[in-house]
Parts: sequence; structure tokens; C-alpha cells
Amino acid sequence: MAIQTPNGFTLDTSGERVVVDPVTRIEGHMRCEVNVNSDNIITNAVSTGTMWRGLEVILKNRDPRDAWAFVQRICGVCTGTHALTSVRAVEDALKIEIPDNANSIRNIMQLSLEIHDHLVHFYHLHALDWVNPINALKADPRDTSALQKATGPRHPKSSPGYFRDIQNRLKKFVESGQLGPFKNGYWDNPAYILPPEADLMAVTHYLEALDFQKEIMKTRTIFGGKDPHPNWLVGGVPCPINIDGEGSVGAINMESLNHVRSIINQTIEFVDNVYIPDIIAIGKIYYDAGWHYGGGISGTDALAYGDIPDKPNDFSAANLMMPRGAIIKGNLNEVHEVDHRDPEQIQEFVPHSWYKYDDESKGLHPWDGVTDPSYELGPKTVGTKTDIKQLDEAAKYSWIKAPRWRGNAMEVGPLSRYLVGYASKHTEFTDQINDTLGALGNAPVSALFTTIGRTAARALEAQWCAYKQRYFLDKMIANIKAGDQTTANTESWDPSTWPKEVKGVGFTEAPRGALAHWIRIKDQKIENYQCVVPTTWNGSPRDNEGNIGAFEASLMNTKVERPHEPVEILRTIHSFDPCLACSTHVMGPDGEELAKVKVR
Repeated sequence: MAIQTPNGFTLDTSGERVVVDPVTRIEGHMRCEVNVNSDNIITNAVSTGTMWRGLEVILKNRDPRDAWAFVQRICGVCTGTHALTSVRAVEDALKIEIPDNANSIRNIMQLSLEIHDHLVHFYHLHALDWVNPINALKADPRDTSALQKATGPRHPKSSPGYFRDIQNRLKKFVESGQLGPFKNGYWDNPAYILPPEADLMAVTHYLEALDFQKEIMKTRTIFGGKDPHPNWLVGGVPCPINIDGEGSVGAINMESLNHVRSIINQTIEFVDNVYIPDIIAIGKIYYDAGWHYGGGISGTDALAYGDIPDKPNDFSAANLMMPRGAIIKGNLNEVHEVDHRDPEQIQEFVPHSWYKYDDESKGLHPWDGVTDPSYELGPKTVGTKTDIKQLDEAAKYSWIKAPRWRGNAMEVGPLSRYLVGYASKHTEFTDQINDTLGALGNAPVSALFTTIGRTAARALEAQWCAYKQRYFLDKMIANIKAGDQTTANTESWDPSTWPKEVKGVGFTEAPRGALAHWIRIKDQKIENYQCVVPTTWNGSPRDNEGNIGAFEASLMNTKVERPHEPVEILRTIHSFDPCLACSTHVMGPDGEELAKVKVR
């Protein structure tokens, strides 16, 4: 039976049911079920978060100044962005203003995380959905060298001998039978269409990116003391500035600032000379071959909170260098203002989530959010609670809630940010988009509303972020030269100065999309804390009206070559860079030990 959803999709649950569980390359907290018709077209999709995040419960009655250290551990990949969002929420509640230097350091750390995450996402989590490393063994290193010089002529590592050495290393690796990250790939699937030379070039850059990514994280180590999970501070940043570098352990001095500049320069070179050319080269081959799938709701409903404030303590849209706004029903001629405080704008629903509200016919604004787990399977579920064969999507089927903006299911992430920037006629973003569409053979704007468009937007954003790091480093150095070395405001650090009851919201644009934390503080303790993270938006189940979320929508009408080798499903879901650990998390009902792992 076919069902029409309010957000424009026709769901047909007939045909073969295909289950992918877990959907993983780094995380395994997601299950995906699709129905495929006789033409191998996906006609129904069900996205499930399979573990519960209990951070909201853990934070109750704790000191709000410590919240960042807890929520930062929601995820081991996008760690600092949760801490940043948390300290902003507390500062908003307590009306704390941060110094200009702290704003610059926070922005540099956040921009560094964006770039690092995007590079790792493409090369190590997503590229193998497009790139066949086994096919790279057939490549002619001379032709690979020619391809490198044509696509990324400024990259110095381009000789035939270099590619021959990489190919020989790869051959030994494959022949050993220890395929590591290349194991269990569907390497003979016809969904892989790159020529061997492109595969060899991409695998080579996979290895180069693996080596280079460790340099990027040093920026957060310099300012935050360590990474992952760098240190943060309500009221600013914990690192003092001592430009002469004497008498202060861990202080920022000219040597450390020059180190940061060197990392920024290397990052710009790698993104410009390797990452962007690879995206264009691979994307054009697949786009020309007809891979126009995966848009889902990206071209209709896109949400961005905005981030990277130029001046400190001003979160107006005009001061945010990364754009804020919402696009509804594909109208790129109108960008709606987003207000995180408005209960009419942002609500979370749970009719298909394993939580319970007193009245599940209504959504709750996060300030009034309830995280009360209620795990029960629908009557049409096939299997048992511990061995599910097929979920009942008409009932509750996910540990992810269903957030909605003015009742609309929204996509968040780099593509949404670029669509809002494009619709806002923001020159920096429109120029990048137009150049990319031109490189794809003067493709139409609709090319953005695809899995390829989503992947390309992430690369373009990495480039934008790399240059913005340089802007804020220059700004901070100028500030220091003018005599300002302040990095923290501790005037309201003492809880005795706080009002009896306050609430606040902190937001940012995490690598995966719009992220916000809402906090209520009463009698100096956290009364309620709610996180709505990017994958909560993208991975949400159906809502009260029957609207499907971005993951589910993106899979609709996709042609799969071999249903039981779900390359196409992985390709599209991975394009969101899903972080199920952020949207869901695991905790035993009585706090008991769940597992013990011993490593050598």
C-alpha cells in the first residue's frame, strides 16, 4: 500500500525488505531498512538510532560550569563543538561576555575541527563508497601521474614513480589477505565506475590525508591542552597569553602562534591542491554517469543556525560569518530567520521514538524537553527485542527524537549552510558554488540537491574554514600587539552572584550541522539540559503528521545495483557524515558495567 507523506514522498512498503545493520564505517549505532521494488528502486526507507544517549539525565543537579566536560564526551569525533555549545549556553543564561581574544581562539578551534572532520570524513569514512582500492592495482602509474597533473597541478607529489611505489605497497597489502579498512567491500559491484587511475590517485590521497590529519589537530592541542576533548572555560578560554613565554606554563606565546600559522598554511595547501580537486574529479565522473540521487529534502527544507561570530558576544545573523536561516519548500528567494528561543519554531516529537511524553500529540521546545526512555516494539515488528528482523515504522522505532522547525523536517549540515548562503546571496558562498557547478560541466543548481552536492559542500566548507582560520589568527595577533592579552572573563564565576533561576541556549554549526544546547539553571544547579544535535535533525524518524526525516527522504527513489550489496545506501547515508553517538548514547538502566575490552 502506498502512503503519501505531507513533505512530498510516496512510501510503498511492498517489495523486498533490505536491512543494513549496523550502518558503519566509524560508528555502528544506526540501522537502516528499505523496501526495494522489482526495478531495484527504493520505495520506502526507515532510519533507526539503536542506542540511547543518557547525558540529559546525567547532567541534572550538576554544576553548569562543568557541563561542557560531560557533553564533550557525547562523541569522540566532534568533541570540542559540544563543549563550545555548552559554554555558550551557560554564558547566555548568566549574561557573561567573553573577551575578543577568546572569541578568536574559539573560532580558530571550531574552524580547525570543521576542516579536520571534513577531511577525515571524505577520505576515511566516505571515499570508499566511491573509490575502489582493488581496482587501483590495474592502474598505469604514468597515466595516474598525468591525471594528478591535470586535476591538481600544484600538488608536488605527482611523479609516476611516486604512484608506482604506492601501488606496490597496496599490492603487498592486498596479497597479504589483511585488507584492514578495505575488508568486506563490494569491490566487484558495478556501482563503482572510476577508472583505475582515478582509484589509484584517490587511494594515494587517502594515505596522505591519514598522515596529514594528525597535524591539523595540533591547533586544538595548542589552545586546548589536548585533543580529543580539549579544555574549555565558561567566560572565555583556559589558555593565558604570555607573548614572551616566560613564567607561565601552557601559555600562548609567539612560538605557539607561529606553529598555528604553519598548520593553517599547510591546511590551505592540502585543501586547495588535493581535497577540492579530488571532489571535482570524482564528482564529475559520477554526476556525468547519472548519479543524481540522494537529495531528499535538501532542496526543499534546509536549516542553519550560523556560527563564527566576527565580534564577540554578538550572535545576530549579521555578525555570523557562517550564515543562519531556514529555507522552506525549496524557495531560495526567501530565507527565514531562526530563533532558538521561540517554542513555535523548534519542537521535538516522540510518536515514533522510544521515549514517552504525557501528551505525545504535541511537540516540546527543548527548554521544556523530557528525556524519559520507553523501549517497546510495535505490533508488526518481526523478531524479538534482541534480534529484530524488521521494525514496525508505524509504531516507535528509534532512539532519536523527531525535531521540527515550524513543523517541517529539516536537513542540516554543510549543504544546508551553503544553500542558506547561496539563497542569502552571500558572495563567498555563491562564488564557490558557481565555480563548482561550472567544473561539473555547468551543472544546474539542482545538482546541489544530490549525494554528490552534499559531499561537495563539505569540501567547499573546508576550504572556506581554512582561510577564515588565518583571518582570526591575524586578528588575535593584532589585538595582542595593541596590548590586549585577556582570554577570560571571571566576573560571574562565583555562583553566589547568579540569579536564583535562569535559562539559556548555546548554538553552533558543528561539522555535521546545526547544534544547540538548552539549559535551565535553578539554585546554582542544572535543572534541565537538552541537546538537539545534527543527526537528531537528519536521522529523525517520522513525526505526528507522517513527515519523514532527511536520512529516510534521501534514500527514496534511489536505484540500487544489487540490493544485498547496499553501496548506494551507504553512499548516501555516509554523505551526511552521520554521528549517531551524538544523537543517541548508551547507558545501563542501573549504571552497571556493560562491557570490558582488553587491548594489547
